[in-house]
Amino acid sequence: MMLLQFSFIMLGGVALWLGANSLVDGATRLARRLGLSDLVIGLTIVAIGTSAPEFAVTLTAAIDGKSAVSLGNIVGSNIFNISIILGGVALFGSIQTERQLVYRDTPVLLLASLILIGFTYDNLISRWEGALFVLTLSLYVYQTLKNAPQFDKTGKTEPCQWNITDLMKLIGGLVSVIVGAQLLVDNAVTIAQHFGLSEWLIGVTIVAIGTSLPELATSAAAAVRGNLSLSAGNLIGSDLFNVLGVIGVTALINPLATNSESRFDLALMSSNIAIVLLFLRTGWRLRSLEGIVLITLGLARWGFNWV
Repeated sequence: MMLLQFSFIMLGGVALWLGANSLVDGATRLARRLGLSDLVIGLTIVAIGTSAPEFAVTLTAAIDGKSAVSLGNIVGSNIFNISIILGGVALFGSIQTERQLVYRDTPVLLLASLILIGFTYDNLISRWEGALFVLTLSLYVYQTLKNAPQFDKTGKTEPCQWNITDLMKLIGGLVSVIVGAQLLVDNAVTIAQHFGLSEWLIGVTIVAIGTSLPELATSAAAAVRGNLSLSAGNLIGSDLFNVLGVIGVTALINPLATNSESRFDLALMSSNIAIVLLFLRTGWRLRSLEGIVLITLGLARWGFNWV
């Protein structure tokens, strides 16, 4: 019986991965058809698209009354992104740092994470707190769009044609993400209950890895192509959308119950973000040795959870 449920978890993870890729591809082609630049697409469409699994799982779990899985998924996914994945990318070579990443994006992520810890002290992330996060994300996206270079219609890159195939990718990707999220949440919680594990533990580990598959695939592909500098920005951006967007929108729809267990991992997440910020600023690059440190911190966090 457990084997069947583990199979459903794997199936859900694959559905999330493929669905997110399809969703991002269709949305990106639509954005280009509308004349948006690659930078704007990367900071908005792709970041939101790769956060689609986290959003689907977090909202699904919250509606089902599994708040621990909801918040645990975001915390675990964020730590996995900036520790295991970013550290792994750095092993392919030194990653040059963008000033915007050091002076704006990563500090905003760190501040949002610290505020999130404060929100959990009454053991509830309320609707007004969710609204504050959504408002902050809206201002962040507005500032990004305002300062981003405009699409050069006279340049070499031409807007692509958007057709019925892209529409089907968009719709099919959305359906796949929703179905995959339901499979992942339901079966992960069942397994946790069978082995006497807390819903928080299963959310912050197994579910978090499953929802991080799009970020893992995107970063691995970029690393193989030698496009290392893009990975750091994509991962920081995805984590930012997870905290402000996913938790914000979910809390608006269904307030999230929290506990002291969640605050420990939130503190670890904030500490990891601060260390990443320090590494990105020293020498304006993330080195392989620093990548090893990040991976070690990510693995140690799992050890703390399972002890």
